[in-house]
Amino acid sequence: NSQLRTGDLILIKTGEKVPADCKILWGECSVNESILTGESLPLQKQAKDHLTGGSIVENGTAKAQVTAVGKDTILSKIIDLAKRAQADKPPIQQLADKISAIFVPVVLIISLLTLLINYFLFHIPFSDSLMRSIAVLVISCPCAMGLATPAAIAVGLGRAAKNGILFKDAKSLELFKNIKQVVFDKTGTLTTGKFDISDFAYDGVSELEFKRTCFSLEKFSNHPIAKTIAKQWKTKDAIQWKNIEEVKGAGIKALDTEGNNYTVGSYKMSNNKTSTDHSIYLTKNNVTLGWIDVKDEIRSGATATIDYLRIKGIKTYLLSGDSQAKCAQVSEALGIDEFFAEQSPQQKLEIISRLNANAPVAMIGDGINDAAALAKANIGISLSDASDIARQHSQVVLMNSGLQNLPLALGLGKNTFITIKQNLFWAFFYNIIAIPIAAAGFLTPGIAALAMGFSDVILAANSVRLRWKKVL
Repeated sequence: NSQLRTGDLILIKTGEKVPADCKILWGECSVNESILTGESLPLQKQAKDHLTGGSIVENGTAKAQVTAVGKDTILSKIIDLAKRAQADKPPIQQLADKISAIFVPVVLIISLLTLLINYFLFHIPFSDSLMRSIAVLVISCPCAMGLATPAAIAVGLGRAAKNGILFKDAKSLELFKNIKQVVFDKTGTLTTGKFDISDFAYDGVSELEFKRTCFSLEKFSNHPIAKTIAKQWKTKDAIQWKNIEEVKGAGIKALDTEGNNYTVGSYKMSNNKTSTDHSIYLTKNNVTLGWIDVKDEIRSGATATIDYLRIKGIKTYLLSGDSQAKCAQVSEALGIDEFFAEQSPQQKLEIISRLNANAPVAMIGDGINDAAALAKANIGISLSDASDIARQHSQVVLMNSGLQNLPLALGLGKNTFITIKQNLFWAFFYNIIAIPIAAAGFLTPGIAALAMGFSDVILAANSVRLRWKKVL
């Protein structure tokens, strides 16, 4: 790829990745651009059409001329967009840091005042006054306060990892406490990217004959939809064809031994001028025998995840480069509040920015086209089978494609922050009680040190409790 220059001629074959942005000069091919556009179905490309670097040629061969390389390619521009969005994210202030910034100098002042007041005001011997001052310093040692945050986070991260949730940094775990909106990509996130027959109808033939004919034709095609139909309706009693031919980007036509002409494919093959609503049509001698609709297979756990978010009052969005009809279908099936279809990477970024202005947003995506939006969201989440660039620009990775673990990630994030606040409260409350006692001379430095250590044990025990605490 690094050796290519604008204007070079390249030959791209079936199964190969398009090395750079280019324009087809000769040939036809079926190209999978889902990683870039979110479109789940391969697109048919022919002469004068443009190919995007990074897409995959699923079927066919094409000779093309390179139009852009390096930083000028669409892929590079998307990556650059993601980097700029990531740099725009503001730093997160830790609650413990804010408290410690005030607490430490206040304790030093209290310790000094203990020495001065005991010695000059109450005429306590200097050695005893100094010991009381030291006891104040020991009992108020901010180690408990310093332990409050990392102890809770360590347990939270450990429980998350055990359940297949990978947080790239501790801050991501805390950020979940504010999430009010969750945005999902469609293809590869809510759906598996694999197809399933959703509906079909037939007329003039039996269901058995309809399925048998469709299988007998579709088994000769490498198109993803054809493979789905051939797999689901497979039969040993296939029709033997006298002649069969695949029409690129349209379907299959065949001639049986009795001289009947069959076609299976899009409406372009069926001569059906009244309807283009269905995925596949079957015809015999130009008479439509039936149609088939296919849909992306909904990913396991998607429905339960959306239901959980709805119960928790978190608004859900579908944000995809796929068609309006497909996004509406998935959105309705899962009960998603709102969807945005046919969106480019730049448009996705703008939508996330707009949603961010209203309330904190978590974005879940898997493709290169999602990278900028993932970086811009308060929390970027990807699945383990997502593209490398999507995983790099997300703060959380759900391992084993475990979308069903999203509620656990949200619950752990919120409960980890609750545990941190509890730890900080007890550490601070402990010091408020113990410092006056030490200043009054009721604690020696040795006993103060023991008491201080005991406070660490309490905080550690409260943090460990997060390992078994119910968070959903």
